[in-house]
Amino acid sequence: MQVLFGSTWFFSLPFALFFFFVLLPSFLSAVTEEEASLIVRRQLLTFPENGDSPDNVEYEIDIKETFANKRLRRAYIGLQAWKKAMYSDPFNTTGNWVGPYICAYNGVFCSPALDNPDMSVVAGVDINEGDIDGYLPVELGLMNDIALFHVNSNRFCGVIPQSFSRLTILHELDLSNNRFVGPFTKVVLSIPALKYLDLRFNDFEGKLPPELFNKDLDGFFLNDNRFHSDLPENFGNSPVSVVVLANNKFTGCIPKSIGKMGNTLNEINLLNNDFAGCIPTEVSSLTNLTVFDAGLNSFVGDMNNRFCPMKFLEILDLSSNSLKRLVPEKVCKLPKLENFTFSDNFFNEESHLCVPSSNSNTYFDDSRNCMPSRPTQKTTKVCTPVVNNPVDCNKSKCVALPISSKPWSPPDTTKTPTQLQLLRPRNLDHNAANTEIATADITSITTNSIFPFY
Repeated sequence: MQVLFGSTWFFSLPFALFFFFVLLPSFLSAVTEEEASLIVRRQLLTFPENGDSPDNVEYEIDIKETFANKRLRRAYIGLQAWKKAMYSDPFNTTGNWVGPYICAYNGVFCSPALDNPDMSVVAGVDINEGDIDGYLPVELGLMNDIALFHVNSNRFCGVIPQSFSRLTILHELDLSNNRFVGPFTKVVLSIPALKYLDLRFNDFEGKLPPELFNKDLDGFFLNDNRFHSDLPENFGNSPVSVVVLANNKFTGCIPKSIGKMGNTLNEINLLNNDFAGCIPTEVSSLTNLTVFDAGLNSFVGDMNNRFCPMKFLEILDLSSNSLKRLVPEKVCKLPKLENFTFSDNFFNEESHLCVPSSNSNTYFDDSRNCMPSRPTQKTTKVCTPVVNNPVDCNKSKCVALPISSKPWSPPDTTKTPTQLQLLRPRNLDHNAANTEIATADITSITTNSIFPFY
């Protein structure tokens, strides 16, 4: 299942709008700031000094139940500690988390161990959309046979325990749509097998560590948090196929190292940040790109031929920036292009192939620019100072425009749905997962595998 418009969607656009503006806020607003702070304090009081569980913690707990093997016993300790750290479970998701038969627990999936096919272990946890209120205890680090951990669309608060570094074969970590706080959770960088990281719709803040972009991930989703920093210069070292940074406060220029991502990067979403400067010419190396969304930022200069080599590009959104001069004909003729939105800029010339038309298979939006022959454009008074002011990209500063100066007006999402397209479902390739986690068939043990919403 792809994010793109030409593919099948899980939901219709009206449902997507309903989810993001009605359902999702109801999830997140169910816990007040005061309640969230209280849960964080409770969590921190349970943490050992280093935030990790002692090596012998499993032997210090007296359990009467008997288990088929020690690994199931360890998982039982982790799950029972987690249940105690839940303060509200409105759908009774964990109602049957009782007794030693943990493979029958709701949302818990077992599989033969990788190193012993005759031994059953807990291979994954998926309690997505449970609306559960609580925190993650350090004892979850005892569940070091799990390959996936999905808790999206709940009300978990607090921080990610350091004990998650013990989850050595964890492949998918989905913490999206919760109330996690603090700086970027560096513990995830110490999980060696991690490929998919989803932290969307939380309250993480601060800078992204450069180490994130040296990690062998296939996709990371950080949109709708409170991150605020320039992207590190090693941004292009990342081998990911999907990057979603939308709706934060990232600043500065796109690092020129982005050109190194040409062999792997398929989709990038920078929507609604404070990026500035010229879009680097190095983006022309991203020849496998299908989605480029840089709307609602402060990019300047002209397009030149940066996007012309992208023969697979389907979605291009440059709306609400300060780009100007010519919209290249070659871009509008790209063979796979389905949606090109360049509204609310300062373009003053475009090819006839870029003009919106009901006869075109491609959706174009050229409104609120500086094209005298087109309707719904900016006034000459607004356009002239920008269009006549040359931009030297070699000297352009990576500083965003003041909010009052940004050429932005609220997007018409009924006409321009591209600004939601990377906040939508996407199934990533599980071939790598099935190779590395051969006995934990991720796609069969959960119906909500790999980021059901973003």
